[in-house]
Amino acid sequence: MGAGNDTHISGFLLLGLSNDEELQPLIFAVFLSMYLITVFGNLLIILAVSSDSHLHTPMYFLLANLSFVDICFTSTTIPKMLVNIQTHSKVITYTGCISQICFSVLFAGWDYFLLALMAYDRFVAICHPLHYRVIMNPQLCGLLILVSWIMSALNSLLQSLMVLQLSFCTDLEIPHFFCELNQMIQLACSDTFLNDTVLYVSIVLLAGGFLVGIFYSYSKIISSIRRISSAQGKYKAFSTCASHLSVVSLFYCTVLGVYLISASTQSSHASAVASVMYTVVTPMLNPFIYSLRNRDIKGALIRFFKRATINGTIVLVVKKRP
Repeated sequence: MGAGNDTHISGFLLLGLSNDEELQPLIFAVFLSMYLITVFGNLLIILAVSSDSHLHTPMYFLLANLSFVDICFTSTTIPKMLVNIQTHSKVITYTGCISQICFSVLFAGWDYFLLALMAYDRFVAICHPLHYRVIMNPQLCGLLILVSWIMSALNSLLQSLMVLQLSFCTDLEIPHFFCELNQMIQLACSDTFLNDTVLYVSIVLLAGGFLVGIFYSYSKIISSIRRISSAQGKYKAFSTCASHLSVVSLFYCTVLGVYLISASTQSSHASAVASVMYTVVTPMLNPFIYSLRNRDIKGALIRFFKRATINGTIVLVVKKRP
């Protein structure tokens, strides 16, 4: 097939993480386990926040949204990968590939927004505690989520439309386990200067801009914590930020690692393996980071399961009565 319009292309081949057939069952089992843990763990966080009135606060509202995004993010890529392994196929349709690009960019962008909003929430809570409820009111939280959704959607739409303008030649093999935007741009045989420019400008504005905002928030937070006289007060203030700092470090380090690897090496396989960190591992670890370090989440889940057990027992007793 010569260079031509994308509408003439029926699909691509996803080469995955390994061409070794003997490793495919192991890869399938590992990724299926990680996917199930991700979905189940993040659903538990959403369940805990929605079912417990004590967690109806801005911080946990943002956390529930982050859990929802993590579920959607992994569901964009992993199910197709698992289906391909199970059916011994590497094919993904052109429409499916563009859809993966659209939704992966959408949810990755929303991740950037939510992590920045969570940093701002902690900044207000620690640096302006007396005005916290006034500043972080439900209307503002809802508006921030709406704006983050719109901005992420616009960026995703722009990137997807830019890919639609590309032409592809005979090389339709994607050395990745999903249609990653950067890999698709590298695969094109038409001029990609505009695509590369838009991609890296969006990364600088979104990832870089929000990272600067997070650093600024935490510089103010650390400055406020240092002014606290008691050691217990300092520990309590910092413990409310520890989980978020862990997630931010994990997400940004892995994303930056992927693009640094892409820029410094020609190995697409290394980039694909590194991408596993922010697309699969980070969403899987988020529930553990927040639940293990957060007494409120653990308490809400314990209360929920106690109520569920009691209600289930009552239902069984009622059913057994003649």
